[in-house]
Amino acid sequence: MRLFVLLLSFIVLITACNKPQSFEYRGMQNLKIDSIGLVNSKISLELVYFNPNNFGVDLRNVTCDVYINHNYLGKYVLDTVMHIAKRSEFAIPSSMNVDMKNVYKNAFTTLLSKQVLIELKGSTKVGKGGIFVSVPFDYSAMENFSMF
Repeated sequence: MRLFVLLLSFIVLITACNKPQSFEYRGMQNLKIDSIGLVNSKISLELVYFNPNNFGVDLRNVTCDVYINHNYLGKYVLDTVMHIAKRSEFAIPSSMNVDMKNVYKNAFTTLLSKQVLIELKGSTKVGKGGIFVSVPFDYSAMENFSMF
């Protein structure tokens, strides 16, 4: 009987500790230019994601590289803890310094485009109950973009 209880406890423990699924990128909103310069600029925006997990998780230590039309835009780092509800959409406030030399490379074609390819590549730590695992992500999506 003891062996049965031990085996049942082990099975429950293994199935309860599923690795969290990666968040689904949904888009961005509230893009604004905080400061603009010839060498560096600062932008802020909110990145919108969906938590597909059937449980709430805590999110911390987000690090990602941001690309527009395959050109490196900047690095985003978030070093705070956020609670994300189960199966819900959420927004991460983001602010980053942009190296303008990378923007100038394809500025003309980007300005004339109606859509741009946004790519986010990085990792985050996701956990529950103080136990965190590193979850890599690699999102890309076409975003509507118009300067005129």
